[in-house]
Amino acid sequence: MSAKGKVPAIGIDLGTTYSCVAAWKHDHVQIIPDDQGNCTTPSYVAFNDTQRLVGDAAMYQAAFNPTNTIFDVKRLIGRRMSDETVQQDIMLWPFKIVAGSDDKPKIVVTYKGEEKEFGAEEISSMVLAKMKQVAETFLGSTVDKAVITVPAYFNGSQRQATEDAAKVAGLEVLRLINEPTAAAIGYALGKKATRSAKNVLVFDLGGGTFDVSLLSIYGEGVIEVKATDGDTHLGGRDFDNRMVDHFIKEFKRKHNEDISKNLKALGRLRVYCERAKRIISTAIETTIDIPCLVNGTDFSAKFTRAKFDEVNMDLFKKCIDHVKTCLKDAVMDKETIHEVVLVGGSTRILKLEELLREFFKGKKLCKRINPDEAVAYGAGCLAANLSGVGDKAVKGLKLIDVTPLSLGVSVQGDVMSVLIPKNTPIPTKKERKYYTKRDDQTYVDFMVYQGERLKSLENYFLGKLTLSGIPSAPRGQVEVNVCFEMDANGILHVSARELTTGSNNAMEITGTGGLSQVEISKMIADAVRYKQEDEAHIEKAKAYKAVADYAYKLRAKIKVSEVRLGITKMGISAKDLEDIDLQINNIIEWLEENDDFESDQLKSLELELDGICRRTKPYLSRHDSIESTNARRKTMSRHPQTVHSSTIVSVLTYVGPRAQS
Repeated sequence: MSAKGKVPAIGIDLGTTYSCVAAWKHDHVQIIPDDQGNCTTPSYVAFNDTQRLVGDAAMYQAAFNPTNTIFDVKRLIGRRMSDETVQQDIMLWPFKIVAGSDDKPKIVVTYKGEEKEFGAEEISSMVLAKMKQVAETFLGSTVDKAVITVPAYFNGSQRQATEDAAKVAGLEVLRLINEPTAAAIGYALGKKATRSAKNVLVFDLGGGTFDVSLLSIYGEGVIEVKATDGDTHLGGRDFDNRMVDHFIKEFKRKHNEDISKNLKALGRLRVYCERAKRIISTAIETTIDIPCLVNGTDFSAKFTRAKFDEVNMDLFKKCIDHVKTCLKDAVMDKETIHEVVLVGGSTRILKLEELLREFFKGKKLCKRINPDEAVAYGAGCLAANLSGVGDKAVKGLKLIDVTPLSLGVSVQGDVMSVLIPKNTPIPTKKERKYYTKRDDQTYVDFMVYQGERLKSLENYFLGKLTLSGIPSAPRGQVEVNVCFEMDANGILHVSARELTTGSNNAMEITGTGGLSQVEISKMIADAVRYKQEDEAHIEKAKAYKAVADYAYKLRAKIKVSEVRLGITKMGISAKDLEDIDLQINNIIEWLEENDDFESDQLKSLELELDGICRRTKPYLSRHDSIESTNARRKTMSRHPQTVHSSTIVSVLTYVGPRAQS
């Protein structure tokens, strides 16, 4: 209990390989040791014929019970079974994964003689419950509120799944906070206040995820995130896997036997590889000695730090590439960074330190905060702040975090209309008006996407919001207001409202899975690599919209009874007029049914519409709106390079009724 009788909330670093918990007690934030006296607890859960084990007990028996010992579940939470990274991990994990409903991965174990299936949220909730129990024992009171850390690059599905896991564990989540931001809190509170802002780059490389964030820290306790980047599928476990692959080949070379399918042998080899990785962080070389690894065969092999660096160099360079991207997104030079803070156990790898020092031109790296405890410490500080306990420094904390990827809806032509751009400070609320695409449309489907590509389908689909009951009217006359609201936990809420009738609908983007590592990394990389392809697609979409506008407006004009009467009086027969109606309707029908087309086809349709205008010109003056549409289309055709992607939304404002909404 605190001095005022309040039970403080706890801060939990829910890690891929290890978890840690902190809370306010005795006038400061303390890292809480578990029942083994350790400040970090393995994120392992195991099942056997008699009981379920969590933490150290589960990890210690992993080599002898590999198929029923679950680890790395953070790499599954909020993901789909079909995600490429999930499929890759299944090849390495000894436990069984199957596809459940909605493509959610299910972990299959044998517990008390029966086969059972668990979702990733359920396994995570067991780890969270363990941390809750550790905290309650230390504090001497019941704890029901927590601040939980997540990787900065976790998407909405993964964040929501983490929050669901906490609920199952009996915890109310006060805040989901990004791991590097939590580490920055610990760093900031340990520094003397300065009047000027200090730019800090937090390099957070843990057991399974990697984040890099650039923050500005102000003396009055304000921490503002400028940009973030990272990979939710890169960490110490990947370095271990490279070592395991190396020794599988080494064993086959020495003993002419493939152990890649022997789960118990792989489990033991993985334990020895992790130990060796820790040793060569300080020593130049080590020896792996495993008695009776398989079929009574002993295995012994030397492993040097140089070899470790060689098998993992591409992953190390990938980390540096994310640092470069973060700096670019923040529009900052490396010279403007005052300090580089290392967080996460994998930052002890000497080659990574060397590459970082080289990139920052010899800058000394900050290692004064414990890399294993810094994230939990920061979460504990924020938990104290939110639960009304703590000293002046803790109570004065103010965080300004950002969203890692752009969010928007798909508009006509498969174009991504962005409402919340990448690195927008959160919480945030953005609104934009859209209009119906077709005549007499009574409902609209808004397809919500996340990513950096200009083409919607190249981004990650988050969900669909349907707004029905809108008034029947000609296309473009019904106005719908779409609102994107992202809360402080990074969870997206989408709503839509038709302005004349007040018809509305809303949804929370929770999803059934999350972004795979390939999808996340490719979103931004492909945005640069395929920039020309995307811009060509945008120009094609503009041309399509211009011709579609032309056809709809021409049909609407000819439908006017006075115009039809004038046309027939001047020599165009009723049969010819019916043929003109059919000709325009056929053009509109073709446009609605053909998503893939060549520019020559659009040009042919445009000429056909021009021919109709010429035939009826004495009686159908080309309406100003038609003239302006054509003028705009021709201007864009002459000067496509002058149209910036940010203006696309204002041009493509029609929302389709189905997949192209």
